[in-house]
This record gives sequence, C-alpha cells and structure tokens, in this order.
Amino acid sequence: MSALTKSILLFVLNWLDGQLTIFWVRSNIATEANTLMGQLLKLGDAPFLLTKLAVGAFAAYILFRCSHLRLARRGMQLVLAVYFGLMVAHAATGLSALGWHGPEAVISYVGHIPYALIAIFS
Repeated sequence: MSALTKSILLFVLNWLDGQLTIFWVRSNIATEANTLMGQLLKLGDAPFLLTKLAVGAFAAYILFRCSHLRLARRGMQLVLAVYFGLMVAHAATGLSALGWHGPEAVISYVGHIPYALIAIFS
C-alpha cells in the first residue's frame, strides 16, 4: 500500500472515529475518553469534529510528506493500528447498544490481562 493510500486511510478512519464518537455520545451510549476532546464536544459537534479533522489531516499530511523516513513509516503503521483498534471498540459499542454483551465481556477480559500478569510476577 502506498504512503498516499495510507494517509487517506488514516484521515478516513479519523473522520469515521469522530462521527461515531458524536453518535455514541449524543445517544448516551458512551462517553468521550479524551478529556480535551470531551470539552470540545461539550461546546458542540462542529468544534469537536473540525478540531479532530484538523489534527487528523495534519498528522496524515506530515506522515505522508515524511514517508521517506523510517520513523514516519513506523509511525503510520502504529497510528493505523490504533485506529483499527478504535474501530473494533466502536463495533463493540454498537453491538452492546443493540443488546449483545459478548463484546463487553471480551474487552473486559482483555483489559484485565495486564493486571493478571502483574499479579503473577509480583
């Protein structure tokens, strides 16, 4: 996949994350995890989404323009992995909102793995 394609994908995933966040928060299904973005969301949908898109576009542009650097290529991989993880969280939120609580159990289980490892090794 080319650097341009990855940058466009990053921007689209950022936009989709913003739209889904607005939907979940306004539906009282979830809350915004990022405190700063939560404050912007309290001001309204437009300030939240415009800020999110501006930051996402800036990140996608910088990572595209610096794609000749190994650090930027690794950074793009990391950011895309994070956004794919966020899309899984959004899907789990949607399934949970529809009444299926299996995703909540899986996320809860996975979220407690670090604590279990700490307990084992301490």
